Amino acid sequence: MRYYLIAGEASGALHGSNLMKGLIAEDPAAEFRFWGGDLMASVGGALVRHYKSTAVMGIVEVISRLGAIRRNMKECRRDLLEYAPDVLILIDYPGFNLRIARFAHRHGIRVFYYIAPKLWARGESRIRKIRRYVDELFIIFPFEKEYFNKLGVETHYAGNPLIDSIEDYKSIHPERQKFIARHSLEDSPSIALLAGSRKAEICFLLPRMVAMERLLRQDTLLKDYQLLLAAAPSVDLQLYHSLIPADSSIRIVSDDTYGVLSHSDASVISSGTASLEAAIIGTPQVVCYGFNRITYLIARLLVKVKYISLANLILDKIIFKELVQDDASPENIFAEVSRMLTDKEYRSEMERDYAALCEVLGSSGASRKIARQMINLLKD
Repeated sequence: MRYYLIAGEASGALHGSNLMKGLIAEDPAAEFRFWGGDLMASVGGALVRHYKSTAVMGIVEVISRLGAIRRNMKECRRDLLEYAPDVLILIDYPGFNLRIARFAHRHGIRVFYYIAPKLWARGESRIRKIRRYVDELFIIFPFEKEYFNKLGVETHYAGNPLIDSIEDYKSIHPERQKFIARHSLEDSPSIALLAGSRKAEICFLLPRMVAMERLLRQDTLLKDYQLLLAAAPSVDLQLYHSLIPADSSIRIVSDDTYGVLSHSDASVISSGTASLEAAIIGTPQVVCYGFNRITYLIARLLVKVKYISLANLILDKIIFKELVQDDASPENIFAEVSRMLTDKEYRSEMERDYAALCEVLGSSGASRKIARQMINLLKD
């Protein structure tokens, strides 16, 4: 069968690549055309547009790029009709993808939505579009099943595909010494820094991480920890270099986020998929998040959830600290890092919650199970 996939961000492209592998395993004759990233391209098929040219976050930032978004929409609609797939698979990225869902539905193309829009976070205004234009909805968080059922939408759940991605990494790169050698690092305790995958996130958080480093170097117990910044694949390294001063000892590590998390004793993370990945891997963390002031004030009116982190949402409790906007100060970040590295009971409690989280998420093999469900639905 012919599959057209659209992923507009790095995390969506990761899930898309694993789903494509599952589809090939269940349908060896599968053909792909997609909007996504390098991981999807490595599986096979034709890459139409890379997410580096489409990803955008924040109300103000979206407004500033409306022209580019409209051009992308027009190109996608034309290309979709020319390819005429058996199914369109939309991966997260709801602002763009729900518009494409409406277009595909009106032209008789079957629409599967993988990784449901987070209506539980931003309100239910999009539920009508999902009911009207999406044929099948696939979710990756267990609490979403009951949520969407109450809204009159049936869902399919087969586990969380991040478990597969992390298990695959650990099976290939299990040794700390090889990680150190691969990136020319010191064999010393480490703290992971993940500043986000979008420019707005990085410009907010990375300067605060740099200021936190200065506090770390003044601490007798923690001054020898090395700071490893996991570079997002969608970000030009020059952005990181422009925000890290020459006298900083922060090391940038490219193309190995799981390695940075797996071999660090604590982590400072921008909210998002990376936070859930850290929880599955087992790295203690503090989550920090912020926007420009206008976007933040608007977001406060729109966001409907108690927590900004997926792991905290799934267990409905504070597993780890969340520092949002003004609370994400260098002093507060350092205080939480210090606590994670020196308070054994605090670490142990977080690790117990991580174990409970993994039990809730389910076993491995999610991507292939979801692919099997999709193919069976298409055959029916």
